[in-house]
Amino acid sequence: MGAVLISGAAGCAADTPADRRAPFVAGSGAPVVVPGAPGGAARTATPGERIGESDARTGAADVRFAEAMIPHHRQALEMAGLVAGRDAGAEVAALAGRIAQGQGPEIATMTSWLASLGRPAPAAHAHARRDAYGMATPEEMNRLRGARGTAFDTLFLRLMIRHHEGAVRMAEEELRDGADRLMREMARDVVSGQRAEIGRMRRMLAA
Repeated sequence: MGAVLISGAAGCAADTPADRRAPFVAGSGAPVVVPGAPGGAARTATPGERIGESDARTGAADVRFAEAMIPHHRQALEMAGLVAGRDAGAEVAALAGRIAQGQGPEIATMTSWLASLGRPAPAAHAHARRDAYGMATPEEMNRLRGARGTAFDTLFLRLMIRHHEGAVRMAEEELRDGADRLMREMARDVVSGQRAEIGRMRRMLAA
């Protein structure tokens, strides 16, 4: 994905997210280029940095996306954290590392974005809709915790494929209904990145 160029915008204040421009917060996906003063050099924003305001108004779909994706990502991190100490294969361990490196910063970005709208992140015990978005049930998580070796690898891949497919559906809903620039950028990253990982995991299961 190419860099996102911020051109500087002024927004209007209001009481609800749908009625205001959302503060633009640099994410972990495409680099965000911030122009310098006249005659000065541009710079790249750091992840989580608040930079002006987005070009589009924030709507309810954008807020729903962030509030559902945060607990969804949290479960992916929980699943990835189970890999250590369970005799997982090298490919599964590498996959878990990539999931942790990618989704942890995305949680931080969405949490910061919600805070900029005056909304708290979902509580630690909150869950996305398990029926719609592929999250593992408590029973499945217990089975994963108890598995070792090849059995762990197989169950981890099957659960994570379904989990990623749910994330892609959630992101596609944001791209269909959302308006906020940052949330749509994140949704595009989820679709492209997690579809690629789904293909990789399916090949791992078939090997």
